[in-house]
Amino acid sequence: MPNTTYKSTMQIMVFICIILSFLLLKDFDFFASYFTIEHLQTFKTIFISILLEAMPFILLGVLMSSFLQTFVSERAIQRFIPKKPLLGILFACLLGILFPMCECGMIPVVRRLILKGMPVYIAVVFIITGPIINPIVFAATFMAFRNHPTLAYSRMGLALLVAIIIGLILYRFVKNNPLRNSRTSFATLSDLESHQHAGGISSKLNTFFVHASNEFFDMGKYLVFGSLLTAIIQVYIQRESLLAIGQGPISSHVFMMGFAYVLSLCSTSDAFVASSFQTSFTSGSLLTFLVFGPMLDFKSTLMLLAVFKSRFVMILIILISTTVLACSLLWERLLT
Repeated sequence: MPNTTYKSTMQIMVFICIILSFLLLKDFDFFASYFTIEHLQTFKTIFISILLEAMPFILLGVLMSSFLQTFVSERAIQRFIPKKPLLGILFACLLGILFPMCECGMIPVVRRLILKGMPVYIAVVFIITGPIINPIVFAATFMAFRNHPTLAYSRMGLALLVAIIIGLILYRFVKNNPLRNSRTSFATLSDLESHQHAGGISSKLNTFFVHASNEFFDMGKYLVFGSLLTAIIQVYIQRESLLAIGQGPISSHVFMMGFAYVLSLCSTSDAFVASSFQTSFTSGSLLTFLVFGPMLDFKSTLMLLAVFKSRFVMILIILISTTVLACSLLWERLLT
């Protein structure tokens, strides 16, 4: 695990150096025109705001992950999981209501749950619905769209529909463990559990804090890198030139999916961003933004790649993108 962490960190540093080298090799006037005081100030504000918004949820997630690691046995997890796939999917949606977190905090929890015996399809449904189907997000969406409250209900309903479809597909076709280094992780997990049984409460508390710190830095580096690139994109993207797409029957949905992916907003605040586009975009495309963004964005993609194998993440990206687009277009047709 330390070698993997070192390798991924070095890859990130090399990528950043390549970007900076490319910019420095450009004409200085071109470079200076893009890196004005205003641009740098905006970049700093966006970068820090993304970090401050997501960091508490990552901390909450790793603490919950450490609690599961230390105090909850594999047998207890397996006893509460329904055997039938549809009930398992609904159970995962219920977990989102009981544990309202964004995807930043859920991903480390889900890794631990899978190692403890939770089926992959239930774990993935928990990741994609938890940031949407919870009371905090519903309240925020309802407040943001006070003049159009049906969007808040539609957001919950569409997220549930997408989760059921994706969950059933994963149940049917994904049979292998998609976790990175699952053998090493499982061996480490078994060793830790054996050590916990041998020790007392002080040993368990020590394991809890050691695991929490390791998990926090493991997930944190992907959050920092994702926040960095997200801030760069937000500073230099020309929003005004793209608003003409907002009224297209399909292009508006595709654009808002890409917009949500790039912005990487927390699900508790994205509704207020979406509400500012009510006069420019269709209600259906806004709904696409509200459902797709919490399920998949740039920041969460990097964190998923830290937990799951690349092939599985690509399958997940295709599944989420196509299912959200198809369901939101159908939802818009039925409501208009």
